[in-house]
Amino acid sequence: MQHVFTVSGMTCGHCEKAVTRAVLQLDASAKVQIDRAASRVEVDSSQPREALARAIAEEGYEVAA
Repeated sequence: MQHVFTVSGMTCGHCEKAVTRAVLQLDASAKVQIDRAASRVEVDSSQPREALARAIAEEGYEVAA
């Protein structure tokens, strides 16, 4: 299932890696695409949206819609 999140606070490649790692720890088979300039994170995963958002937020990023 495709999930799209608006994630604030991603300012560098390290941030992208942290968000990607958080998602992959929850679902190792997830596909993650990040557009840092647009603050957009697309995740293709079977995990619930809320769980994915929580994993990203636990890395210190603000997750909206």
